[in-house]
Amino acid sequence: MQTLFRFLIAFAILLIVFPVTKADTISSNKFLVYFGTYTGAKSKGIYVSSFDSASGKLSAPELAVETVNPSFLAISPDRRFLFAVNETEHFNGQPGGGVAAFQLDAQTGKLKFLNQQLSGGANPCHIVTDATGKFVFVANYNSGNIEVLPAQTDGLLGVPTALIQHHGSSVNKSRQEGPHAHCVALDADNRVYVCDLGLDKVMIYHLETGGQLATNEIPFAGLKPGSGPRHIVFSPDEKWAYVVSEMGSTVTALAHDAKTGALKEIQTVSTLPADFHGYNSGAEIALHPSGKFLYASNRGHNSIAVFAIDEKSGQLTPVQFQSTLGKTPRGFAIDPTGQFLIAANQDSDNVVVFRIDEQSGKLTETGQSFEVGKPVDVAFVPME
Repeated sequence: MQTLFRFLIAFAILLIVFPVTKADTISSNKFLVYFGTYTGAKSKGIYVSSFDSASGKLSAPELAVETVNPSFLAISPDRRFLFAVNETEHFNGQPGGGVAAFQLDAQTGKLKFLNQQLSGGANPCHIVTDATGKFVFVANYNSGNIEVLPAQTDGLLGVPTALIQHHGSSVNKSRQEGPHAHCVALDADNRVYVCDLGLDKVMIYHLETGGQLATNEIPFAGLKPGSGPRHIVFSPDEKWAYVVSEMGSTVTALAHDAKTGALKEIQTVSTLPADFHGYNSGAEIALHPSGKFLYASNRGHNSIAVFAIDEKSGQLTPVQFQSTLGKTPRGFAIDPTGQFLIAANQDSDNVVVFRIDEQSGKLTETGQSFEVGKPVDVAFVPME
């Protein structure tokens, strides 16, 4: 009895020191999966499936909400809201694209429209929030600029706090005649990194308290002329950053200086097998939750390149080039448990589930493929 009493006292102390939170009650293997799309004959907006990482089973996607060209999605850190770009040149009768906010039901997956703002430029193609969820960042491809929008506690998007216009060009005059902002990522110190395909640069800013952006002391990292940097990810410890380049079909590994924010190239590798000589463009990039593997999609070769990451140097070693069983894999995402990857094949109107080998990082087919019209982005959300 005395032993039991001591155990109960110890358990009570643990509950005080480490209280059970809402996040702790979420099932470890049940997820919602949202698919951003280009709308048209086969798509009306954002679609949602349920996913069980214990079995690897994905349900047939269903329409979560109607909205125009929600090509890229972002989930708020508290998982209460979903934000989506409306990738258009004109929106609600005004020039530029849109940004939409939705309330997210983590039980049913349904989305409730809250409000919209203009994106500040034409064809917004990427969206992300900061770690607090207070600010939403949008990259406008055609206009070559980025916009910052405040997200209120009720999920509503406010008027922009910053709009940064890029200037310049690069060597490919048909694709790089001007700036083309393609993605935004933040590090732990609220530095904002923007891949600009048109400039062959990763631009670097500071996020200030009121949502304004200030140019970093080291303002950019240059990549090989004509490469066309598209998306960037950071390693879990932020020692390394990895950029997939659309035009060069490459991944560049860079050392990340946490003090200055500087990026220094340490390696560039092809996303393609040596015997492939057809047209290709790089698209999405993602890190495995373990930090041991990197994945990048190829549009043309229609594959996902798998790389092993050297823990000490950050360098990459090719492991596999896995067919996505479809055409033009624009986006993909890895489930938070690290066991599965879902690829979105834009031009074959299907999403496909692959299993990830935890030792090698390699992908294997699961036999699951579902129709979604023009799928572009994939986002996981834990179910409640």
